[in-house]
Amino acid sequence: MSRWLAAVYPWIKAAHILAVIAWMAGLLYLPRLFVYHAMTPIGSGQSETFKIMERRLQRGIMSPAMIATLLFGALIAATPGIVDWHRGWIWAKLGLVTGLVAYHHQLAWWRRAFADDHNRHSPRFFRIANELPTIVLIAIVILVVVKPF
Repeated sequence: MSRWLAAVYPWIKAAHILAVIAWMAGLLYLPRLFVYHAMTPIGSGQSETFKIMERRLQRGIMSPAMIATLLFGALIAATPGIVDWHRGWIWAKLGLVTGLVAYHHQLAWWRRAFADDHNRHSPRFFRIANELPTIVLIAIVILVVVKPF
């Protein structure tokens, strides 16, 4: 299996990068939708439209992209010679990815609250929450490219 992984490694890496881009797009866009949704009256046509947009984004793009990111990332990690498990950067990256997975699930929780007309957060709250994945993304890219430790 390791010979096969090494042979297709560039394709796996490309697929991983594409999946990360799609997942990050959703992690950045969904809380922005929440900002606007939190400003609309419950039961309004606009609120119902946001519910549809949020559900389709989460189920149609974000969740499949997260699964693909994790799957292709695991294949990269399983490819011989790619990851030095004795270096600290990989463990920091995996910790940050775990944080993004938790954030993804938190977004799903908030989306269900909106769907049930039970949102309890302000637009400002979601504006702040919207900044978190950007900070994590910057840290992950630096860890992967620079490998500082």
